[in-house]
Amino acid sequence: MRIAIITETFLPSTDGVVTRLCASISRLRRQGHEVMVIAPDHGIKEFEGAIVAGIPAYNFFLYKEDRKFSFYSKKVKKYLKTFNPDLVHVVNPSFLGVTGIYYTKRLKLPLMASYHTHVPKYADYYNFSYMKPAMWTYFKTLHNRALLNLCTSQTVLEELQEKGFHNVHLWKRGVDTNKFHPDFYHEDMRKRLSGGKTDKTLLLFVGRLAAEKEIERVKPLLQQSDDFCLSIVGDGPNRETLEKEFAGTNTVFTGFLHGAELAQAYASADVFAFPSTTETLGLVLMEAMAAGLPVLAAKSGPTGEQIEAGRTGVLFDPADPEDLFRAADQLKESEKRTKMGQLAHEDIQSVGWDESAAQLMDYYEETLRLHKDKS
Repeated sequence: MRIAIITETFLPSTDGVVTRLCASISRLRRQGHEVMVIAPDHGIKEFEGAIVAGIPAYNFFLYKEDRKFSFYSKKVKKYLKTFNPDLVHVVNPSFLGVTGIYYTKRLKLPLMASYHTHVPKYADYYNFSYMKPAMWTYFKTLHNRALLNLCTSQTVLEELQEKGFHNVHLWKRGVDTNKFHPDFYHEDMRKRLSGGKTDKTLLLFVGRLAAEKEIERVKPLLQQSDDFCLSIVGDGPNRETLEKEFAGTNTVFTGFLHGAELAQAYASADVFAFPSTTETLGLVLMEAMAAGLPVLAAKSGPTGEQIEAGRTGVLFDPADPEDLFRAADQLKESEKRTKMGQLAHEDIQSVGWDESAAQLMDYYEETLRLHKDKS
């Protein structure tokens, strides 16, 4: 099959969407499928035999750091006509994806879309709450141009259906269980993450430093107890604000870590902190579980689908600071943390990328059938 994937973000970015796409593309290529990725131009021309076709990219006012987006471009039409795909998969249509949907329909190609980012929910964090109804209408209109839509959690699937999105299906989660493993514990990494305070219970956050990640929710725990320290792995527009917010606490900012260093960071911590309630999945949760970490997470639908409270982690009410303290108390005992981490590691072993990629191929086949029936 010849598959064109049009995405708002791709390499060298390292978010959960890119990780999922790269894992899927790798497996599609191994099966002999031809793949073209149309994405913002960051100099990447090829990925594991897949063509990466760049579209000029520009700064967007909501993103202060070096993250650029592509908008309308006739190059999309040119790339699609040249590649002549059997199917087009538009990922997170927002800006570039709009062009992708337009030209896919103009060229009468089968179209599938996937929803990965709760952009309307982000409005609350950027003083755009009044725009949420319009944003939902916008994304619903885009996704309903597709024959089939995917999302990454049952909670989000039900929400999208309630909002009027058509033909929505669940795309199974996946994680690299070889890359993330307890065996990658490294004493020097633990010293780095903890600022040398290796005797404290080390909380780890991994992700983009942005308002919607709600990292400041962890601060009261550090203020209440000197038993904990926090390592924040990542970067983003809120880094300077967060550095000021966490000044005077046992917190270390590392910036982004990649590859072996990231694997070591997960395996060398004690607890994974996940304070966000806006995620549609949270790939970092699964990476942490694969590395043998219990999770301390704010309650949300998607998070509750992955964490078995009291067994693989603990959940707290994000609106109640006292509940954070109660949840953290359950993780103070080293023996209990270790047991939870072992169970988390065991649970996640069945969630590799192969099954997720195979399911994606099934959805591609279904999209082709729907297109044929409609023609």
